[in-house]
Amino acid sequence: MAEVAEWRAKDIARILKAVPRLIDLPAKRMWIDYDADADVLYLSFAKPQRATDSEMRDDGIIVHRRGKKVVGLTIQDASMR
Repeated sequence: MAEVAEWRAKDIARILKAVPRLIDLPAKRMWIDYDADADVLYLSFAKPQRATDSEMRDDGIIVHRRGKKVVGLTIQDASMR
C-alpha cells in the first residue's frame, strides 16, 4: 500500500476526478481493498460484510448481499475496466 508521502499530484488529481461519482453512490461508507496479484477489487459497504448470498454476474462481478441489501462487490480483472 502506498504511503500518502509517496503520492504524487497526479494521484490526488485522479482521486478528485472520481469524487463526483463516489458521492453519487447509494453507499455513503465503503472500504476498498485491491489485490494487485489477482487483479481483484473488493468493495465493502458494511463492516463486517456478513453476506448471506453472493451472485456471480456474467461480467465478472460478484454481488454480495445480506437479505436484499448489497453489502459488497468483488470485481475481477479490475485493471481492465
